[in-house]
Amino acid sequence: MKWPTKRKLRIAIALLCTLTLMLCSNSAFADGEKKEELENAASSLHSQLDAINQDMLAISNEISANEMQIEIINGEILRTEESIEQAVLAEDEQYKKMSARIKYIYETGNASMLEMLFTSKSLSDFLNAADFIQLFNSCDQEMLSDLRAAHDALLAQQDTLKLQQESLQELHDGLNRKYNALLDEARATSTDLFVYTMQLEQLRAQEASSMGGENNPPNQDGTDGQPLPDETPGASDSSVSNNGQNSSVSSGDLDLFAAILECEAYQDYESLLAVATVIMNRVESPRFDNTIRGVIYASGQFEPVWTGRLNTVLSRKPTALSYQVAQDAINGARHPAVANCYYFLYAGSTNRPGINIGNNLFFRSW
Repeated sequence: MKWPTKRKLRIAIALLCTLTLMLCSNSAFADGEKKEELENAASSLHSQLDAINQDMLAISNEISANEMQIEIINGEILRTEESIEQAVLAEDEQYKKMSARIKYIYETGNASMLEMLFTSKSLSDFLNAADFIQLFNSCDQEMLSDLRAAHDALLAQQDTLKLQQESLQELHDGLNRKYNALLDEARATSTDLFVYTMQLEQLRAQEASSMGGENNPPNQDGTDGQPLPDETPGASDSSVSNNGQNSSVSSGDLDLFAAILECEAYQDYESLLAVATVIMNRVESPRFDNTIRGVIYASGQFEPVWTGRLNTVLSRKPTALSYQVAQDAINGARHPAVANCYYFLYAGSTNRPGINIGNNLFFRSW
């Protein structure tokens, strides 16, 4: 049986249309799958990049804190070296005085003993005079011994500070290595994300074109309205009001306050009050802890805390002057020259601009 030509043509057209629809359907299905894969991959990369940025921010903060600790330690090492030089001079001076006295006693010893014997009204007077000479010599020796002990303590303190310095430098190098590794990872992730984003943009453009522009086109950044994460880690600052009120201070906190003042300043009222003003400025600032104890024990802020000097002063009790300044500061006394300062360093260790009081350099921000 022969098919009419017209009928054959209709059947061929029908088959062609059916095949075309099937191919379009398969193509659309394939494009849909690819789009979903790209979107999932891009979303995963967004999450990875966010996590990397958070890690970089945390390490960046650690590096800043570590650099501050290193600068503080360097200042304390210089301060200790200066104290050691003064201790050596004092020890030498005391030794010279003691040697001169001993030399005098030996050179004039017999004459002095005879003179004491003839001028003494009784044997008791003679023995008292002899005891006085012996006591004088003992005091010289005791003073020299105390100076040597102080010198040895300063040398031990210097060794401790240098060990701390080495440890902090090793930590600093390790943090920098971690930061650079994360930076490389962030760059690679950003590159992959850019590739997926461009592919998604092309698919969306093709989809919009095939549907006659019914769908809204993607944004120029190719993320369909979703902002790209920041490549440079950072945090926005928000201003917080401060009521300026101090909480009540316990006797333990007063001891702690006086002890840190004694560790960080010369024993004169002005030098102690300058350091006390910085601590109270922190207590009253929203950027720091709002208690004296919290400010003093904040990580990496005060060298005597982590080197043990603070505990040494606490165990033997601070001086009366340190207590007086601490209490005055709690009651509202402030050094006007550093009323807006929040940091200080040993003046000999830094070239920062600031206010020098008692060989400490005070400044507003790090």
